[in-house]
Amino acid sequence: MTTATYDRFRGNLETYFDRTAAKAWEQLTSDAPVSGIRATVRAGRTDMRNTLLSWLPADMRGLRLLDAGCGTGALAVEAAERGAEVVAIDVAGSLVKIALDRARADLNIDWRVGDMLDPALGRFDHVVAMDSLIHYKAFDIVAAVQALAERTGGSIAFTFAPQTPLLMAMLGAGRLFPRSDRSPAILPVRDRLLRTLIRNALPHARIGRDRRVSASFYTSHALEVLPG
Repeated sequence: MTTATYDRFRGNLETYFDRTAAKAWEQLTSDAPVSGIRATVRAGRTDMRNTLLSWLPADMRGLRLLDAGCGTGALAVEAAERGAEVVAIDVAGSLVKIALDRARADLNIDWRVGDMLDPALGRFDHVVAMDSLIHYKAFDIVAAVQALAERTGGSIAFTFAPQTPLLMAMLGAGRLFPRSDRSPAILPVRDRLLRTLIRNALPHARIGRDRRVSASFYTSHALEVLPG
């Protein structure tokens, strides 16, 4: 079950990517030259994606993976190349279309537009949610992880925006720009609070690996949950 704030922010993300930012994200996630802030964001995202992929088995034949918030599909493609059956879903149809246009047709990827928490997606061995929960409050993040844990046998790896002084300062500066030029707000959360909430919501789960990536204008923290 989703919360009211989860549903509201999900709608904001869909509107932002489909109506405002599809072209920018197509360029950012391609090999096209970018400069300045976008270059640091691209480098940070690449580092984070490689981290999350390193937490998955090298041989994924016979395994089912949910790429929850797949964006333009780079992680889904690499997992499929390892042999996984991948369900790649995003609220933004514009980003899924880019992913479809880029991916090889022979890969076992089921591209979908919709809610990553939809129980109709079925059960999975592994779930990855890279930067798709950074716009939600801590309680919404934990509710999402809890919902995914009910249908995941192996691991759930997700990222959140850590509440650091530098990130808070950067976000404060960003609020000086006109609202029309800004993406949906990133909501930093405290690492310790998030871990406590996860342990309370999932008493039989274990928190596994974690890693923070800070690349100038990109800051994200990866956390692995093993449902048990």
